[in-house]
Amino acid sequence: MSESELTDKCRVGDSPARRELYELYAEKMLCLCYRYTGDIEVAHDLLHDGFLKVFSSISSFTYKGEGCLRAWLSKVFTNTALEYLRRKDLLREGVSLDDIYDLPDELEPDASSLSMDILMRFVTDLPHGYRTVFNLYVFEHWSHKEIAAQLHINEKSSASQLNRARKILVARIKEELKKER
Repeated sequence: MSESELTDKCRVGDSPARRELYELYAEKMLCLCYRYTGDIEVAHDLLHDGFLKVFSSISSFTYKGEGCLRAWLSKVFTNTALEYLRRKDLLREGVSLDDIYDLPDELEPDASSLSMDILMRFVTDLPHGYRTVFNLYVFEHWSHKEIAAQLHINEKSSASQLNRARKILVARIKEELKKER
């Protein structure tokens, strides 16, 4: 069934279509929620909450071509995760400047030999605020202006948190690469 047909059927409450939509996108949306929370149990809760929002607001979705359904779903689930982080006041969580490795600005290490699981674990281990900015910037392709507006922070704070997240990730990748040698 095409995305257009699927959304049309979901709009009228067709249960098999809703099940198909869930089966098609649940794993991807669970991964998205996990990237933001770093907690698989919370990610499952957000998956449930997100699909409730999807099914209750699918009438507002406008089909604009192949791929727009996934983009819309990603936006719904990203906002669901951000709401959770705001509600739990986790976006302010950071680390002390003393705890950040004092790395010179240099080329990032080649992490291609590391598995995606290891790299994603490094991302999920970031403090909530850094991880959120990193995810929005890198995976969702939001600008610092958009991130600042959504998280109610200054644009410079968004850029700073992204820079700190990158430094932490570079240090973790370098550590892991040394272990592999």
